[in-house]
Amino acid sequence: MVLRSVDRLTAHLEIHTDLNSAKVSELRATPFAALHFWDEAGHLQIRLEAEAVILSGPEVAEIWARVPETSRLSYGITPQPGHQIAGALDYSRKPDPMSFSVLRLKVTAIDVLHLGPDHRRAKFIRSDDWAGQWLAP
Repeated sequence: MVLRSVDRLTAHLEIHTDLNSAKVSELRATPFAALHFWDEAGHLQIRLEAEAVILSGPEVAEIWARVPETSRLSYGITPQPGHQIAGALDYSRKPDPMSFSVLRLKVTAIDVLHLGPDHRRAKFIRSDDWAGQWLAP
């Protein structure tokens, strides 16, 4: 899973992943995602909640065309991602545009925790026009 773009104005994220991964199946069943980021230098933990849309096939052909050749090897792994293998290198990689998918995430909430000498936490919600609310850490 690779974060490829962020649109701050619309609060949308674009993530590239293998269509055959378990996370895609899980998002098909329940199209909500949570992402966790840790900024060690800033002592900052950020959790995002988002609505997910899965794009694949012809609708991502233009995006696939811009994926570097070396990165394309990550889409089309045999056996499929997450399957058990006997040894660390018992898999093969062959670029397959039909295994490529784009997750479009619409961020709905941001939970920020600063772990300084005094911990501070706030949550920002899209439906509340991103008005922040302090929370107990």
